[in-house]
Amino acid sequence: QVQLVESGGGLVQAGGSLRLSCAASGRIFAIDVMGWYRQAPGEQREEVASISPGGGTRYGESVKGLFTISRDNAKNTIYLQMNSLKPEDTAVYYCHAVVGGLDYWGKGTLVTVSS
Repeated sequence: QVQLVESGGGLVQAGGSLRLSCAASGRIFAIDVMGWYRQAPGEQREEVASISPGGGTRYGESVKGLFTISRDNAKNTIYLQMNSLKPEDTAVYYCHAVVGGLDYWGKGTLVTVSS
C-alpha cells in the first residue's frame, strides 16, 4: 500500500500564494508520475500539474505560468507553489501518484481563495 498525505491548504486572499506538499510513504519501490488534481464544488476533477521522476512537467491551461510543481525524489515528496491565486482556484486539491502501474490518491486539502 501507498499513502499520500497532502498539506499546506488553507484560506488566502486573491492575489496571494500557497504552497502545497504531498509526501508518499508505504510500499514504494519506484514512484512514476506524481501530480496534483483539483475539484471544485459541482465540478469534475481536473488535472492541475504533473511531474515525472526525471522532472518533466505538465500543467493545466488555467494555471500555466502561475503554478509551479516540483519534486524531491529522495523524500518522495512533491510540491505545488501557487501564485496569484484567484477565487476560481478554490477547490479540494488532491495528490496523485502512479506506483507499480497503480493509481493512488491522497485525501485532499482544501484551498479557499477569497475575493
